[in-house]
Amino acid sequence: MSLFEMAKIPMETASKLINLDPNAEAVISQPERTLEVSIPVKMDDGTVKVFTGYRSQNSTVLGPVKGGIRFHQNVSMDEVKTLGFWMTTKSAIAGLPYGGGKGGIVVDPSKLSKGELERLTRGYVDRIAPLVGEKKDIPAPDVNTNAQIMAWMMDEFSKINCEYSPGFITGKAISMGGSLGRTSATGRGVITATLEILKRKGIKPEDATLAIQGFGNVGSWTAKCAAEKGLKIIALSDISGGIFDPNGFDPYKVEEYAKKNGGVIKGYPGAKAISNEEVLETEATVLIPAALELQITAKNADKIKAKMIVEAANGPTDADADKILEKRGIPVVPDVLANGGGVTVSYFEWVQNLYRYFWSEEEVIERQEKMMVKAFGNVYDAAEKYHTTMRVGAYIVALSALAEPLKLRGII
Repeated sequence: MSLFEMAKIPMETASKLINLDPNAEAVISQPERTLEVSIPVKMDDGTVKVFTGYRSQNSTVLGPVKGGIRFHQNVSMDEVKTLGFWMTTKSAIAGLPYGGGKGGIVVDPSKLSKGELERLTRGYVDRIAPLVGEKKDIPAPDVNTNAQIMAWMMDEFSKINCEYSPGFITGKAISMGGSLGRTSATGRGVITATLEILKRKGIKPEDATLAIQGFGNVGSWTAKCAAEKGLKIIALSDISGGIFDPNGFDPYKVEEYAKKNGGVIKGYPGAKAISNEEVLETEATVLIPAALELQITAKNADKIKAKMIVEAANGPTDADADKILEKRGIPVVPDVLANGGGVTVSYFEWVQNLYRYFWSEEEVIERQEKMMVKAFGNVYDAAEKYHTTMRVGAYIVALSALAEPLKLRGII
């Protein structure tokens, strides 16, 4: 089964529970448009290498497409179609006037010089330019892309259109029209979701322990925002492996250690070295997978010792594992809800760019938390009403938001 087909399983369950019009399900379940491009890049040695890039525009039912661009050697059309589908769902759950999309380039950026990376980035924008724009499709950072890459993309798009176009892309540096609070937004949203599920289960934040798999932008900010809220982090991991300390970690000190040691946390003083797999199996109140897809599967779902899971990564739990976790009574706050803080603040950045009027960081954080608490409540209530999981509850909320506009617009 492809990742895209697997991603649609909870949607199909939700459709049956709410008796969704099958015409609506048929439209929602397929992307409106997919694009594959070839990007010739002159390398530093004078040779020309051709890279493959993708963009999937899943839906424009609620508004322009929104979704990140990743640079990774394993990017595929199946992956970007799946991630675009999740973005449509995520935006609908958050109540944003967006559809979903995703893009990427098949490349290991660590093997490119800065000049080669810039030429590749600009070449990708040249290829997708006719299909994107602030009212059509607004990209953002994702795996291995950052504010610098967004700046190159915005500059290239501005040149093509002969006008300054900051609203074309989000995740930019503040000096380029970025929003305060954007860097921490996804991690902050994960912790908002964590606090909400703890509240529903009657657990005080000071009594909770966290295990976080992944210490990239999302994982590190999840840890830092957790510490700000008084949550104890007893296990952390990155690509080098995991660390464990029952007394808890100061994520700022772990981050400082990682910066001094080539970006890895392995060997952190006073911590027990464990594997990434052991982080997932840590006995903690909350497990937060914040790495890549398909980390919790049928092979390890029975070994999960956490009382609940909050998904910071996209698609960290496969369909078989979902069934096992449900039988074991371990609630899962799904990715399409829990990591929605990023797209929410990207929306704020887009609005600020359109108006050329910028908010304080306090305003951004307050608005984000308010929207995420509301979204969490909607999903939790839907799951309770239909006696189902929060993942299916999330799709009930999303499908309900998408179905009526499809009818009113005459699409179905």
